[in-house]
Amino acid sequence: MLSVRSLWSSAFTPVICAGLMVCSSGVAAFDFNTVIDKAQSLSKKAYEAPEQAPQFLRDLSYSQYHDVRFKPERSLWRGSKSSFQVKMMPPGMYYSHAVTINEVDSEGVRPVVFDKSVFNYPSPAFEKRIPADLGYAGFKLTFPMKSGKSRDEFLMFAGASYFQGIGRDNEFGVSARGIALNTGLPSGEEVPAFTEFWLEHPAGDSKSMTVYGLLDGPSVTGAYQFQIHPGDSTRIDVTAKLFFRSDIDLLGMAPLTSMFYYGENTVKPKGEWRPQVHDSDGLLVHDGKSGEWLWRPLINPRDLRMSYLQTEDVRGFGFMQRDTDFGKFEDLEARYDKRPSAWVEAKGDWGKGQVVLVEIPTRSEVNDNIVAFWRPEGPIKAGAQMGLDYSLTFGDETVAGQETAHAVRTFVGDGDRVGGGDVDGAYRLIVDFTGGELDDLTEKNAVVSKVTGGKGVEVLEHFVVRNPEENTWRLSMLVKPASNQVMSLRAFLSLDNKPLTETWSYELPPGSDIRADSE
Repeated sequence: MLSVRSLWSSAFTPVICAGLMVCSSGVAAFDFNTVIDKAQSLSKKAYEAPEQAPQFLRDLSYSQYHDVRFKPERSLWRGSKSSFQVKMMPPGMYYSHAVTINEVDSEGVRPVVFDKSVFNYPSPAFEKRIPADLGYAGFKLTFPMKSGKSRDEFLMFAGASYFQGIGRDNEFGVSARGIALNTGLPSGEEVPAFTEFWLEHPAGDSKSMTVYGLLDGPSVTGAYQFQIHPGDSTRIDVTAKLFFRSDIDLLGMAPLTSMFYYGENTVKPKGEWRPQVHDSDGLLVHDGKSGEWLWRPLINPRDLRMSYLQTEDVRGFGFMQRDTDFGKFEDLEARYDKRPSAWVEAKGDWGKGQVVLVEIPTRSEVNDNIVAFWRPEGPIKAGAQMGLDYSLTFGDETVAGQETAHAVRTFVGDGDRVGGGDVDGAYRLIVDFTGGELDDLTEKNAVVSKVTGGKGVEVLEHFVVRNPEENTWRLSMLVKPASNQVMSLRAFLSLDNKPLTETWSYELPPGSDIRADSE
């Protein structure tokens, strides 16, 4: 795609925009450096919170908010030859404030002015209460993902620094954020927000487009460039430049947010008829120095839990939805079987750090209760600057490009009952592996299991057998944690002392109600 700068011509009338220089060609020059300069300048000023939307809009329920519907025929760029179009989103519910949205094209930069008539409202009385200068809360991008004539929503920017994407065959689920600050800490989370966007108008034959965002919060400002490539999977190349107003206790870069209510490795809540309810079933981490792929099945804990996974050279991490069969969920409305996986791939050397997993208790599927992000090693002090480059891909469970065999399901049960064992206080754990070299092996191959327990965890037995019904290899473990001790385990399969699979890593806190005698 041609850059905006390459399309400028002296034939255009001069455009003067705040913070932009005027080119000798007569058109205001705009690029990522413009946003960086704006973020840096903003960081030197006191933080000012964005103006809130009227209270009646913030009090809307989920269904009431979605009764305000954008008119597709009013989409930005609808009359152009571009394959991309933009649908605006109204403030309301948890989209508590408007953002400034600008269009960037060969004629320069101009704001997308709010027009209340682009929405259908539930009633004339409701429409009368909408201020004429309300503004938009965010936007959705469309692209012909499924056919040449379709206008499929595939990416949405709205709410704080959140954005959601999908591949061609997905439904919206896992979210990304620009940044996470002090997430999970007792001091409370700070939630910076994107306050301004610039949307670069793509050429008619372009298969990609660029969005720029300005981030602002009490402790940080930031400039973001999103180069967006929709398709079977949607890839977003992200470049971020951050400027810190204050010291940060826990910085979360490239954060992902998901939902895990219950699954195969947890107890089903009373009254629930669906087999599982979750947007993602595990966290996958790839460390470049060791080459290890680590898989952590998610849980819905009784109390908030934070896990710090040390990395020497993180190459990627993400939330995966490996359960993609409808029968695993049986939900025709939510379609959890179609929720995307999301994979962050590091560009360049991020240095030492940790992938942090935050698991928050929830009693409902409406709450996003799972967060993961990368935490750089070392303190973040006021006045510091930081840059980060990565790609973020939304799509099916293969988006990480993992070639090793992987775990497809984890079961946990009582280790003191028929089928589980005869040891009081123990757990029976079952992990099924598939893929990679495992698929070509038979019972004649001496595949063995390697299992280690954490502090206070006794591994009583473990063995592996091939499951001919599904062409998988099943690891069975009988494990007993010390009283009131977290059951921490790591396991993988090997052949001739060579690892065949990713490392399965699991933690189960005490009082998880899985054993029959847990109450």
